[in-house]
Amino acid sequence: MGRRKISIFGSTGSIGCNTVKLLLQQGGSSNYSVQVLTGGKNVKVLADQAIKLKAKTAVTAHDEKLNELRFYLKDSEINVAAGKKALIDSSHIKSDWTMSAIIGAAGIEVGLNSAKHGGVLALANKETLVCAGNLLKEIALKSRTIIIPVDSEHSAIFQCLRGEKEDSIESITLTASGGPFRDWPLEKLNYVEPREAAKHPNWSMGKKISIDSASMFNKGLEVIEASSLFALPKEKINVLIHPQSIVHGFISFKDGSSIAQMSSPDMLTAIGFSLNYPNRPHIKVDRINLSKVHNLNFEEVDFNRWPALRLAYKVIDLKSTAATVYNAAKEEASEAFIEGKIGFLDMFTCVDYVVDYLNKKNYFTTNNFGLSEIIETDSLSRKITRKHIAKSHF
Repeated sequence: MGRRKISIFGSTGSIGCNTVKLLLQQGGSSNYSVQVLTGGKNVKVLADQAIKLKAKTAVTAHDEKLNELRFYLKDSEINVAAGKKALIDSSHIKSDWTMSAIIGAAGIEVGLNSAKHGGVLALANKETLVCAGNLLKEIALKSRTIIIPVDSEHSAIFQCLRGEKEDSIESITLTASGGPFRDWPLEKLNYVEPREAAKHPNWSMGKKISIDSASMFNKGLEVIEASSLFALPKEKINVLIHPQSIVHGFISFKDGSSIAQMSSPDMLTAIGFSLNYPNRPHIKVDRINLSKVHNLNFEEVDFNRWPALRLAYKVIDLKSTAATVYNAAKEEASEAFIEGKIGFLDMFTCVDYVVDYLNKKNYFTTNNFGLSEIIETDSLSRKITRKHIAKSHF
């Protein structure tokens, strides 16, 4: 048996860098034939990864970065490309295991294409399931592709489900740390700065994901993702605040028992599970020492503090392309917050407005849609969000 063919989309982000780190821990190019690495503007990191893993192709999503990437790889035999078309084209290159870790809606088409290869799709881009869950699962079924979630919470549920019958499930529970503002007075949230929201208390993540976590938009997407991935109604999906971030999720069964998955807050664990599935080789991560942890605390979610999560449950009911609207408006609102155009609490106000606006326009009347409709809805939602921000004078 030859080396496994590997591709990483979004290799220069937090998940991507951890994936590269794990591949190097597990033998690098001696054990893996890396087909494609893609990244953003940090082409120096991308080039360094490509050299270390002896990748065949390196792609930056930004056309203007092509010459710089060529410069860093001038003495190698690595193919170099840039731009959206090159990114999409590279997702058609067959791999046995693909990490889909591009942040946001930009990763949807890449994820769908990667699911056509068979093998394993390690899914860190939650938007692929959130916005195109039915399409993804249909492609995966046809191609015999195993979808393994890389979100720590969905990975936990996936692991707990091994060997269990789906009809025995009473509910699943995703945990959330509560972010940096879990104990802040509500009125103080009006004055949150982007740099404060980007400081996650437990996890090492990128700025945008950390801000989404602080606002609980990230958890909202995870609830929608769980509904799609595990084919569960919203009534069977719970969220609990768990400040220690050690229990990542658990399943409650009809016989009254529950099974939980625990690990240190390190994404290498979930990435390693997807890479090595169904095996569990040694991975260099911190082990849990429960005698030093002392307490594992769980609290109910305060929807007044985190209305973005409440809205996510409503979006599941709306069906159609409502989840695409939720995500696109969130991405625009988050960017506006980072740029200082709106406040922390205004992000929810914007997303709630756009979802409500399109709902009143009877936009969510059909569940028969494909990728083109998703792209169209994404674009429309962004335009409405930007217009709302511009005229509202937050």
